[in-house]
Amino acid sequence: MAVLAAGGALAAVIVSSGGGGNAQPAASSTGPGGSTAPSTGGTTSNGTTTGATTGVTTPTTATTSPVPATTSKIPPPPSPHSARTKVFTVGTVDDSLAQQDPTSARRLVYISHRAGFDAVVLSALWKRGQTRPAGATLRGIRNVAAAARADHMRLFLVVWNGYAENTPRSGTDRARFATFAAALAKAVPSVHGIVVGNEPNLNTFWMPQFGRDGRDVAAAGYEDLLARSYDAIKDAAPGVEVIGLGLSPHGADRPRGVRPTHSPTAFIRDVGRDYRASGRRAPLMDAFAIHPYMLSSKIPPTVPHPKTTEITLADYPKLVTLLDEAFRGTHQRGRTLPIIYTEFGVQTVVPDQKMSAYQTGTTPNAEEGVSAATQAAYYRKALELAYCQPTVRGLFIFHTFDESNLNGWQSGLYYADGTAKPSVRGFRRAVGDLRGGKLPTCPR
Repeated sequence: MAVLAAGGALAAVIVSSGGGGNAQPAASSTGPGGSTAPSTGGTTSNGTTTGATTGVTTPTTATTSPVPATTSKIPPPPSPHSARTKVFTVGTVDDSLAQQDPTSARRLVYISHRAGFDAVVLSALWKRGQTRPAGATLRGIRNVAAAARADHMRLFLVVWNGYAENTPRSGTDRARFATFAAALAKAVPSVHGIVVGNEPNLNTFWMPQFGRDGRDVAAAGYEDLLARSYDAIKDAAPGVEVIGLGLSPHGADRPRGVRPTHSPTAFIRDVGRDYRASGRRAPLMDAFAIHPYMLSSKIPPTVPHPKTTEITLADYPKLVTLLDEAFRGTHQRGRTLPIIYTEFGVQTVVPDQKMSAYQTGTTPNAEEGVSAATQAAYYRKALELAYCQPTVRGLFIFHTFDESNLNGWQSGLYYADGTAKPSVRGFRRAVGDLRGGKLPTCPR
């Protein structure tokens, strides 16, 4: 997930999801890259102090067990030339578009639109104590908003807390975060949706993850944050869509692990549990977000994970089953809740003739890219999968432009010097085929 870095440029950090050695894109920051050290305590959703994560017990297997994949209650997929060909959103997640100069922002948004995107996703970093966005942040977002309107593109924002050291642990912090999100919604009237938070199931972005007894305290804190943000955003701008969770697709569910993280399977269940326990009589979100990255860019997005707690593009039946299980019978939609894949990326190898535009990196993941042809093929397949999943409303690609630091993420359709990759044509053709009803017929 991306965040505004110095000067509005994007610099992603690669972190391991779930204590293993597999890397995936994660949020960037104005601070140093890499994982932050775990904190030793925090608060639950009602402000009660939790203990350190040492000496915890292992959660029950009921929390972390895989989910039976069923399609029994899933609506039928769309037919060719249905209205869905027009409303399915294809977005780019790229903070480098948020330029302080309006002309520069217009140029980058236009390039993104020409590549095939019809939505732009920008991030806004909340810092402890803030209740309104800084002037430079707002100016960059407004410049993109104006350019997006001119190109008939939707604008989405991700409001998040950065790294774990800035986790909104107290009720006061979460109230201020919600006020900050609402202020953005009001200040940018054209924003279509706001994603609340980023990968709270990872200790890189939210700590603590577990209490002394192994309980998922991250889900409890995040559920409270999402509830407060939903109410504040709807009060400020009722038409803005509130999008929840934004989960990493991987996680270990091991409190005693080197990196205490939660799988999306466990986290969805636990948010549902905490929502029910809260007695809330209003929804938490209008749509659900997840980042369905594969463990490696070399793995095609068609590979499912029926026997694990992982959730990627081919695990849609599992995801719908989980949402149904978590929220059935409450004021929050579950089985029919719209889903948006708010980050997905496939890295390409940077050719030797383009290396001068990049800074040398040491992250092994930077060397795990595929060819531009494979990237285009995988993006097309990802669009086909997502489009055919009836409650999925969009797929957002991480990014338009490669990050220049090889420690970042080279999944854009353009190299860091701004020149197009060979994959641009294939991606544009895939989006055109989607809009024209020419994608393969969805299996029924």
